[in-house]
Amino acid sequence: MKIEVWSDIVCPFCYIGKHHFETALQQFGEPQAVEVEWKSFQLDPDLPKGTAYADTYQYLAERKGLSIAQAREMTGGVAASGKRAGVELNFDSAIVANTWDAHRLLHLAQAANLGNALKETLFHAHFTEGKNIGDRETLIALGKTAGLEEAAIIAMLDSDQYGYEVAQDIQEARNIGIRGVPFFVLNRKYAVSGAQPPEVFLQTLEKAYAEWRKENPKIPFDLTEGPTCSPDGNCD
Repeated sequence: MKIEVWSDIVCPFCYIGKHHFETALQQFGEPQAVEVEWKSFQLDPDLPKGTAYADTYQYLAERKGLSIAQAREMTGGVAASGKRAGVELNFDSAIVANTWDAHRLLHLAQAANLGNALKETLFHAHFTEGKNIGDRETLIALGKTAGLEEAAIIAMLDSDQYGYEVAQDIQEARNIGIRGVPFFVLNRKYAVSGAQPPEVFLQTLEKAYAEWRKENPKIPFDLTEGPTCSPDGNCD
């Protein structure tokens, strides 16, 4: 059963929602039946590449028409929500940058079955470590941390590879009517908008899976067993 998740790396509720969803997935009875696909979404596509705001409060004040004090108060509440979800949101050190190349890198990672690892790495780098996820060298380092080959990362960054896929994700979000992220689509039948509590994700997971399993029943095998080797190194 496929679960598609539209999100942006500089979205704190996307980070919180990811952890809430993963908590639900741990409680779900059939986690091995779930395939998660990360979809691209940009909260500020007009922010020029190469531009970075070292002061998140100033950025929010300019973008949302707030005072610095109001921006600090707003992010303080979000940081508290993040702490309850088990994620550290350091808005004092977070750097706001264009996320286009980070989304391209994520597509590269997904092609290597490393999408979830890189997504977590990017979130942690931006919100906890205060790294500039729009910076080329930073992306190379983060990609390597997630398990990607340096040569593949550099080749991607030096080209327009996966730019089409990122644009397609964003256009698909418009077509579906997604106005905010995170946005979770389960089996193209159910959707969860926002960083909902784990119990909401779990309930929706179970409902979507029950329908999916009816359409995709398990195939019983008449099994004849013999000597095998398992991934843990046991051969018998």
